Amino acid sequence: MTEAAHEMVTLEDIGKGVGLLTLCQPEARNSLSLAMLDQLEARLREVTEQPAIRVVILAAQGKVFCAGHNLKEVQGQLGDDSAQLELFQKCSQVMQQLVKLPKPVIAQVQGVATAAGCQLVASCDLAVAAESARFATPGVNIGLFCSTPMVALTRNVSRKAAMEMLLTGEMISAAKAEQLGLVNRVVADAELGEASLSLAELVASKSPKTLAIGKEAFYHQVEMPLEEAYAYTSEVMAKNLKTLDAKEGICAFVEKRPPEWQGR
Repeated sequence: MTEAAHEMVTLEDIGKGVGLLTLCQPEARNSLSLAMLDQLEARLREVTEQPAIRVVILAAQGKVFCAGHNLKEVQGQLGDDSAQLELFQKCSQVMQQLVKLPKPVIAQVQGVATAAGCQLVASCDLAVAAESARFATPGVNIGLFCSTPMVALTRNVSRKAAMEMLLTGEMISAAKAEQLGLVNRVVADAELGEASLSLAELVASKSPKTLAIGKEAFYHQVEMPLEEAYAYTSEVMAKNLKTLDAKEGICAFVEKRPPEWQGR
């Protein structure tokens, strides 16, 4: 693997239970080429294997968070059905990997997040955006409907809002994205890094075992009918109560002291 390829996505343990994943191809607008997706997939596997990292911030270098797929790469694959399918399947796998990762992921968004880049934000558990950030699913403008980005988008915002973004391809502001539920917080550009780190450290202060249980249960129950969801989450809570961290947390609360998490 070349040094340039190795540096497409970096992972750094920045302390206090927080890992920093960074997309490092600003010259390509951090587009999700097949090579970039391979790197992101590998880094997410590394995150899983590092117990010191309890929460992940997904950031990007440069003025653009992620411009979606690399259209030059897509253009070069025209007529190669297997290569095209491989790209979209790989992207879909990585988005699902984010959801299935047993650690919360926070998108730190500056500049624009378009098409698969918007999908990337929507696939993260939380998102903090700079005031100047903008979002779009503009595939309709080039005759390629944002069908895979639509999956994550429609699981974050209302149907009408998603359809408007998908059918018009227009950019929306960070404030509008917050209003629609695509991002959690909008902060001044200069405060973006500090704000996302503060949120990450807050989440990382919780039991890693409980975070993993809760994240998995959230995405599993959200697609269920109401009665089935309550039956499932009742079982989850009963099992959660058997963990050492739940017992420690309850004892610490009763004894009015900070809990000491074991991650078990």
